[in-house]
Amino acid sequence: MIRRLAAFLTALVLAAVACGGDDVTPAAGGQTDAPTAAAAGGELVGVFAIDPGVCADAGVTAGSYFRMVQSGGNPADGPFVPNGDSPCGDQTWVPLEPGSDGGLATGRHQPFPDPVFDDAGNAVAAALTAPARWFAVDFAVGTNPVDPQTGIEVPPPTLSVSADGHLEGDLSALSAAWNGQFFNQGSPKPGGDLPGNTTPVIGDYDTAMGAYTLNWTSQIVGGPFDNFTGVWHLEGTFTPAG
Repeated sequence: MIRRLAAFLTALVLAAVACGGDDVTPAAGGQTDAPTAAAAGGELVGVFAIDPGVCADAGVTAGSYFRMVQSGGNPADGPFVPNGDSPCGDQTWVPLEPGSDGGLATGRHQPFPDPVFDDAGNAVAAALTAPARWFAVDFAVGTNPVDPQTGIEVPPPTLSVSADGHLEGDLSALSAAWNGQFFNQGSPKPGGDLPGNTTPVIGDYDTAMGAYTLNWTSQIVGGPFDNFTGVWHLEGTFTPAG
């Protein structure tokens, strides 16, 4: 693990020298072609299915993705962390693939399995998203009743839509696991704070088609990546719980 961390931090230094910043415009929200029953307003309980991220030379141009801002940067200008395992031309973009549940569930948790990691440090959770490669080790995300980094109890994800289609909610339970470690990547943070670059969860929802986009950023608090910030974009189609 120490060797991987050393390689990771070395890559960050080289990237900061080489790039000095990054002004790539985030991908626009996509559309889906699978109409679903949709609520006209209020809390949406079900699964926000994730459209896979689509790579181009400049990064992800459609679908869902993750990026990480280096410490001291900001989500608008970076600098962003390059991931040598990304399939995109601009490797600061990491396309996300749906997991076995199809995407993000609201109204219930999608906890990490036990054990969370295999013998090589790869996170094996695969319900919300499929594990993604990050510096030679798979990372995965889940939502747990107790946040594994802070030990604070957190509610299941909630998302509500306003009459004009605006989404907002509480994703404080969302956590990333990588290389034997945990990083809360929710918004707000467990306990309700929005530290540093952390922004509220916002998005748009098409009540006729069920299509949605969802965005938030979450600054890491503590650990080896203290003050780095995750930039999350999910898009796809919402399916209400049966």
